[in-house]
Parts: sequence; C-alpha cells; structure tokens
Amino acid sequence: MSHRILIAEDEAISRKHLIYALEKEGYEVTGATDGLEAFALFDQNTYDVVIADIKMPGMDGLTLLDKIKDKDPDMDVIIITGFGSIESAVEAMRKGASEYVTKPFNLDELNLKIAKVLKKKGIERENTALKITLGIGQEFPFIAKSRTMQRVVEVIRSITGSDCNVLLTGESGVGKGLVAKIIHHSSARKEKPFLALNCAIFTEELLASELFGHEKGAFTGAVSTKKGLLEVADSGTLFLDEIAEMSPTVQAKLLKVIEDREFIRVGGTRPIRVDVRFIAATNQNLTAIIKEGKFREDLYYRLNVMDIYIPPLRERREDIVPLSKHFLQKYAKKENKKITSFNKDAMETLMSYGFPGNVRELENIIERAVILEKNRSIHAESLPQTIKLFNVETISPNKLRTIEELNREYAERILDFVDQNRSKAAELLGISRTSLWRILKR
Repeated sequence: MSHRILIAEDEAISRKHLIYALEKEGYEVTGATDGLEAFALFDQNTYDVVIADIKMPGMDGLTLLDKIKDKDPDMDVIIITGFGSIESAVEAMRKGASEYVTKPFNLDELNLKIAKVLKKKGIERENTALKITLGIGQEFPFIAKSRTMQRVVEVIRSITGSDCNVLLTGESGVGKGLVAKIIHHSSARKEKPFLALNCAIFTEELLASELFGHEKGAFTGAVSTKKGLLEVADSGTLFLDEIAEMSPTVQAKLLKVIEDREFIRVGGTRPIRVDVRFIAATNQNLTAIIKEGKFREDLYYRLNVMDIYIPPLRERREDIVPLSKHFLQKYAKKENKKITSFNKDAMETLMSYGFPGNVRELENIIERAVILEKNRSIHAESLPQTIKLFNVETISPNKLRTIEELNREYAERILDFVDQNRSKAAELLGISRTSLWRILKR
C-alpha cells in the first residue's frame, strides 16, 4: 500500500513539480493551493505525511501545522521555508514539525527526509505495538506431545502461507493466546505488529474507543486524539480474545472493517484504511449464541475462515509431564533455585488432577511450588492443598485402584484436612463415625 502525501503550496509551478516528482517515487500525492484547502483535505482524508510551505495566503504553514497537530499529534509535517529563514524553521520544529527544507530545495534531499520520516513512523507504530503486546520477539515454547495437540500444530503449519482470519475455540486457559502469537509469527506478517485485546474487560464505549480510537472531544475525557488498535495494527495482526462478549453494535462496526478494510474513529468523520489480519478466540459455543441472537452470523463466518479447536489439558494428559518440566525450568531460573525435577508423589498428584483451569492453572501451580520448595526436586507438599485433597476423585491412568482403596484414601485426606477430627470428617462425608471407622479399617 503506497504512502499518501498531502502538499500545501500556493505556487502552482512548485506544487505541480512536487506532485510529479513524488508520484514518480511511488507516493500517492494530493495538492492544495493554500493552508485552508490543505486542512479541509486533511480533515476528510488520511495521510502519512504533510508537506507545507511556510508562507501561504489565507492560512500560513505554521498555523496549518498547529491545527494539524491539534487534530492529530502524531502526524508528520515537513515545512518548506525560504532560504536563510532559519528562525521560521526553528519555530516550526518547536511547534512539532518533523523536518524542514529550505528553498530552493534539492528533490533528492526532500525524498531522503520523507523516507526518514516514514521509517520513523513505522518504527514508532511497531514500538507502540510492542508496549501493548507481551512476548513479541521471544521464542514460543509449544508443547505438543499428545496426538490432539500435534493436529493443532499441523493446522498451524498448513496456513503459514495464508492470510485468512482464524477462530480459536477451547476452554479458558488452554493456550489460545499462545496459538494466536504462533500463527502471527509463522505468517508473512511476522515482522509487523501483533496486538491483543480482551473484549470481556471493557464496556461497549471503551471497547469501541480501544478498537477504533477517538477524536479529541469525542466524549467526556477525550482530551486528545487517540489511535485505536486497528490503526496501530495496520499491516499486522489483531487478536480479539473473548469475542463472544462483544456487543452487537461493536460487532456491526467490526464486520464493516473486515469487509471494507476501513473505519472511522469515534467522533470522527473521515475513513481510515487499514490492512489487518484478525484472529478471534472464545471459550463459548458461538453457534448457540448465534441462535440466541447475541452474535452476528455474518461476523462469525468472516472470522471463522479457519477454525482451530484447542482441547483441554485433561484430554491430553501426555502433555502434563513435558509442560510441568518446561514451567519448572522457567520458574526455577526466575527464582534462582536449583530445582531440576519432580519426585514421584508430586508427579502422580499432577497426573491425577483434572485441571479445570487447564495449562494456565498448571503454570500457576508450578510457579507456586518452585517458590515454596526447599529441596532440589518438587515434593507433593509444595503443591496446593486443593489438588492433594481432591485428586482422588479422578482416575490416574498410571495406577488404577479399587473402590475400597479410593474410599479409604479419600477419607484419610478428609481427616488430614480437618486435623484428624473424626466427627467433623464423618459430617463432611455424610456418614456416621462407625461407617468412617469401617472405611479406615479396611
């Protein structure tokens, strides 16, 4: 997509010469005869750079610079000033001009300054993205020992050459955010911004502002123009987590962006064109929500060009051991501890647990265990009490036990939980003290 330049120059010959020269360089150029016309064009269209002569009738270059900066503080303006008028150049730079050139200027010099400004703009946009996104530029450890996760990897590999939108489904904590990053960094957009937005944590008004940005004065508190994530993510990827929580109004606006590749800031009037790949995620059944009228079917099909389901951890237990070892290595290094393994009881406890919070819960458990552990291996005592108390309710694939053994182990854990108070244990179990005694005696 070619860069758009607006030129404000009252001298017709100079203006036509500039337009011709810059169009030969591949830029999309618009000319204005004075500052008033230039600002009117700027107010209705999107430009990457404005080049303005400092002396013009009606509205001079410095006034135009002030009005542009008031409208969009991030806009790059190059000022053209007369030879020897260094005071004007200094004043322009003080007011926020990115560069200046003096008449008569060399076209090669102007081209170099335009290229410099555009390069700086691109770096700043990507730096903005880096501040918003966690993990950019890092390796992405992806544990896929289980067959189900290997299938996910196969799908990701199959779309590396595609630019299609992707819908990630699966329970909370299964790793949808990580998969989104891997998809982006495996694509042709990998050098461009990757931004993530959780739709569930914003009100409708704030979500619209975060996505589309807003103009100064668009609502109470909008003291300056703000670029939305769609604008910052231009040429990159935008990851929309918890997409089912998006209101119907914002859904309609997002659909228009996907279809038309343009949007209008909140409180704005001019369309802004963008080139963004969308990856959406949800832990809900979107088909059911569509039937309830809470999610647009047309938006669903626009996002669901490729659907990737990420299974819960309890359905891929082969991944528990390698994931646990990965998180152990990560947090042992972070906490500066020489813990290198899990003892047998600790690993059996982890393998027997159901992990309702999936991989995110496993990571939190390992981090906690590393902090508490005083030995060179993780012991079961360093794992949360809730896991040790209730893991007996699930079946370990490594050690099948009889009903009597399960009942006795569960009763013993309840006793530990209530400090060996048998009356309290029997009450919690819903049995008599005599029945509890019989279970423990077996």
